[in-house]
Amino acid sequence: MHEYMSEVRVWGLICPGRTEEIGRVRRWTRDILTDHPSADDEVVIVSELGTNALLYTASGQENGVFQVALALSDHVLAVSVADAGDSATIPRIASADAAAVHGRGLSMVSTLANHIAIHDTGHGHTVTAELTTARPGGHP
Repeated sequence: MHEYMSEVRVWGLICPGRTEEIGRVRRWTRDILTDHPSADDEVVIVSELGTNALLYTASGQENGVFQVALALSDHVLAVSVADAGDSATIPRIASADAAAVHGRGLSMVSTLANHIAIHDTGHGHTVTAELTTARPGGHP
C-alpha cells in the first residue's frame, strides 16, 4: 500500500437547514452502507443527530446548514454531525421524564453506538457516534 493511502473511507455532505434534508441524509447513509450489517442503526443515528442540529441550533434557521461525515473502516463505522451553533444548550445524554416530548435522542444514540464524543467547535458542536463492527469480508 502506498504510504499516503488509508484503509478508512470517508464521505461528507453539507445540508441546508430544512427538515426534508433528514430524509436525504438517511437515504445518503443507506446508499453508502448498502449491505453493511450496521446500516439500520447508522440510519437511526444520523437521523437523530441531524434532527437535533435542526431543532436546537442555528442549523434549523433560515440559511442554516449542518454537515454530516461518515467514516468506514473494517472495524469502526462513525458518523459525525456538525451544527451551526447559536444554542443555549450543549448536547448531552440525558434521561427524559416519561411524559417528556423531547430529550431521548442522544440517549437512544448512546444505546446504539459504542462511543459518543461531543466537541465544541467554537461556532457550534460536532457529535460523533462510533459503532464497532466488521464490514462484510472484514474481521470482527
